[in-house]
Amino acid sequence: MAKIHSTAKIKERAVLIGVITPNETEAQEQEYLEELAFLAETAGADFLKSFTQKLQRPDSKTFVGSGKLEEIIEYINAEQADMVIFDDELSPSQLRNLGREMKDVKILDRSNLILDIFANRAQTAQAKTQVELAQYQYLLPRLTRMWTHLERQRGGIGMRGPGESQIETDRRIILDKISLLKEKLQKIDKQNATQRRNRGELVRVALVGYTNVGKSTIMNMLSKSEVFAENKLFATLDTTVRKIVIGNLPLLLSDTVGFIRKLPHHLVECFKSTLAEVREADILIHVVDISHANFEDQINVVNETLKELEALDKEVITVFNKIDAYKPEDGENGDSLSLDDFKRTWMAHHNSPAIFISALEKTNVSEFRKMIYDKARAIHLSRYPHNGLLYKDYEESDIEAQ
Repeated sequence: MAKIHSTAKIKERAVLIGVITPNETEAQEQEYLEELAFLAETAGADFLKSFTQKLQRPDSKTFVGSGKLEEIIEYINAEQADMVIFDDELSPSQLRNLGREMKDVKILDRSNLILDIFANRAQTAQAKTQVELAQYQYLLPRLTRMWTHLERQRGGIGMRGPGESQIETDRRIILDKISLLKEKLQKIDKQNATQRRNRGELVRVALVGYTNVGKSTIMNMLSKSEVFAENKLFATLDTTVRKIVIGNLPLLLSDTVGFIRKLPHHLVECFKSTLAEVREADILIHVVDISHANFEDQINVVNETLKELEALDKEVITVFNKIDAYKPEDGENGDSLSLDDFKRTWMAHHNSPAIFISALEKTNVSEFRKMIYDKARAIHLSRYPHNGLLYKDYEESDIEAQ
């Protein structure tokens, strides 16, 4: 009998490494490493094991202490791991030192991993250009170490993008490439700015939030379209804009890339043009995954990123999504909360206006639509007061019936 050859791609096996500093608890670092494992899975790797060490700060030479490093190398050799991923950005010197200690293992940090995912997910010319620019800016200070590393490790996670064709290039060629990419982005930005101006004066609403909180699912629900959505980090990378109608009021709704803890600064800079939809929106819908154990930290990460984008002065609706999956810690027998229960919680009072929904189960959607309509109508009438009779007050039942 002829042998059947499998075409399945063999996944790379990853070991994760984090440091617990005095301003972090072990539980927090464990949650961070779980997110890093999710990132690795999104990139296509299999997670083997994570290692942590308590330090005042990451070791300036090898990130972790010499004893912990020996323990990690021993495990890597025993399990034949393909890569190690560090939960912080490594300096060029740390990369060089770790490379000498871990000769046959691929070494990535959190920034490199996120860049790899972005490179794999980018679809439009703008997103691809932005990712490539961010990659070159990341690689430039690590040039000597990274090119030899690429030459030895050819391909795989963390190696997409500029890659092997640039191994022989020098710093000047990289700088020239960065300059050309920036010029290309400026041209694309001008084209996009023209497109945004041509959309008229419709009220603009942007979905923002931590990655994997359900923004694309809400986009599909409100626009009745099929935006790509899956349970992976950064499922959406390119900004999607749809014209929707609530009641009889037309709006522009955009779905944007999700934010994440420790998002590389140069990546935020490169994606500021993509996130122009956020800066130019009239209303931000901040989507929160209420079922996530650390959703409060995620809210803070999003707010900090919005601050960096200079977009905190917008009208904001906080949407606590995934109430169907929420498990209250103090609930009796693990019972879920009713909508009235949610409305009485601190979450409703400290994030006003706030609403609780399940986009997947379509729970409380009519109230959500009504809230968007009321906010958008007020903005529209402030611009066009004579349209007051056209856009009347709608009840939830009117909007639900459309």
